[in-house]
Amino acid sequence: MAALPFGIGPMELGLVVLLALLFFGPKRLPQLGKSIGKTVKAIRDGVDGDAEEDAKKSEAKSEVKGKTDEEE
Repeated sequence: MAALPFGIGPMELGLVVLLALLFFGPKRLPQLGKSIGKTVKAIRDGVDGDAEEDAKKSEAKSEVKGKTDEEE
């Protein structure tokens, strides 16, 4: 069987899941997984720094600034 990242084997992974189940309980475990997933996604988006999204934001800011300059 292939080892998981950081040298974690299937027995260690099972132990971690069992401890998490005992510590958080079966009702809160899905919520915990969901929040961890959202956090990882936000970190990846922040690190990647989507260039298109940044360009759109700066474009929108310049349009707003241009409108306020014209109004004066």
